[in-house]
Amino acid sequence: MAQNRLNKLELTWIGKEDEPLAVEPRLLIDTPEYSFGEVEIGTLPNGKPWPGNMLIHGDNLLTLRALEQDFAGQVKCIYIDPPYNTGSAFEHYDDNLEHSLWLSLMRERLIILHKLLSKEGSIWVTLDDNEVYYCKVLMDEIFGRQNFVGSIIWEKADSPKMDPKYFSTRHDTILVFAKSIDQLKIYRERSEEIPEHYNKIDEKGKRYYLKPMRVMGGNVSESLFYPMTAPDGTEVLPISSSGQKTCWRWSKKKVEEEHDRIEWVSGRSGWSLYFRIYADSSKGTPVQTIWPHQEVGSNRTSKAEINKLFGNNTFDTPKPEKLIQKVLNATTVSGDIVLDSFLGSGTTAAVAHKMGRKWIGVELGEHAYTHCAVRLKKVIEGEQGGISKSVNWKGGGGFKFYELAPSLLNHDKYGNLVINKDYNADMLAAAMAKHQGFTYSPDAEVYWKQGRSSEHDFIFTTTQLMTAEMLETIHEQLGEDESLLICCTKFQPECRNMYSNITIKKIPKVLLDTCEFDRDDYSLNIISVPSIEDEEWDESDSQEDININGCEENSDITNSQSTSLFD
Repeated sequence: MAQNRLNKLELTWIGKEDEPLAVEPRLLIDTPEYSFGEVEIGTLPNGKPWPGNMLIHGDNLLTLRALEQDFAGQVKCIYIDPPYNTGSAFEHYDDNLEHSLWLSLMRERLIILHKLLSKEGSIWVTLDDNEVYYCKVLMDEIFGRQNFVGSIIWEKADSPKMDPKYFSTRHDTILVFAKSIDQLKIYRERSEEIPEHYNKIDEKGKRYYLKPMRVMGGNVSESLFYPMTAPDGTEVLPISSSGQKTCWRWSKKKVEEEHDRIEWVSGRSGWSLYFRIYADSSKGTPVQTIWPHQEVGSNRTSKAEINKLFGNNTFDTPKPEKLIQKVLNATTVSGDIVLDSFLGSGTTAAVAHKMGRKWIGVELGEHAYTHCAVRLKKVIEGEQGGISKSVNWKGGGGFKFYELAPSLLNHDKYGNLVINKDYNADMLAAAMAKHQGFTYSPDAEVYWKQGRSSEHDFIFTTTQLMTAEMLETIHEQLGEDESLLICCTKFQPECRNMYSNITIKKIPKVLLDTCEFDRDDYSLNIISVPSIEDEEWDESDSQEDININGCEENSDITNSQSTSLFD
């Protein structure tokens, strides 16, 4: 620990003062051959599209950067189980250097994870004693010490080990931080089961039952006798089937204020009006900070779950499904987004799926294909391991599998950064939109409206030579209150300042100082990453003549692994 000039306590380590990594915002490429099921799409609270549950294969730092533009402030719960940084984690073990490297790599990821959390959200990080205390101070700096919620002790071993020299370690620690402690939502645990008559579940997963809105008898209040409009436009008065005049239980003002609790039911005699009575969420007990193995499972439990799915000796330290269930019960309701960027065997995604949460899972290793995708396919088909029976899981839903796109720029044989020849026109347009802060959304009628940053601000990317005549044509179509950014590989000099509402930038020059290109591995070096050999550039490719091989305007994506882009 050190104390800086502002009298602020901070953790210092070798390399902390280095410049932050400028990570390239990559595209995510939909890979249908590994996707499965019926994917439910929708719209996020920020107005951007929800593409459905996402399983992503790739370096998690690059992937988090790829997600940042669309998902900042949208994730309700982040659960990660990062490498614990034991001596076997790196090929050459040096205590100070290893701890420093681990802290630097974790910091880069935690910074983006903090951006992805919603205001009501929280992050849960499972670690052992090797790094947990360092990580706590690191997270104090990133999330704010005031946003530390607490630490959970998980009893990961259900029996003592007899061979340790000093202690038989039986627990891991889960650090919990809020995005904003004043807005955090942590749901209480129920000390008893919800009564059976709470027999309905709303769109957020909350239990309720219906009570008639019409008073069944007694004195009639004239102020509560008024018509209510049914879904088909029929006006309904509080009159019994025998014709007796009664009244509603709610005033017009309360109906307006709590309209989301009103429910219409159509029957043989017409429409009947009810209101929802929810199980009291204030009852129950706060989440406690010691989680015994009898309650949430142990390493033995989780290994049994994985072995049942894949056979023996698959993963050394998977997490039991009940553990993740307890985290998600405390932090989310149905429809909330859950993220795990160290997905491992896929437990977080599997549990989130069974509990009706949206999810994003990121895994670098080959087991993204061999285990995560296979496990989630089994979940969708209705497998009955883990928490399946306790949540009455019957199967359903789906997910999309994504690969990280290659770097937009890579080095040619002369060491120059040039546009990657694997990018066709559509991929280049999507990538440039992401780099420049635009949402890629090609207009079906106006070819140069490829993306937008607002209702009136557009981007157009082209590999053709931009001439004064082309620019004049575009300007004639551009509205008076509209502006356009053009990114191209070449343009005539007279184009540069022709119009005040059109800006022209040259590719790749506009990109060279924005981030680091041609780097695919920011991993913690815990697992081996399959290498893919890059093809050599042709002699004709040079810095003076930048192009995309065979790339034409409005072409379809030619990457054999992809059919669509999510950017």
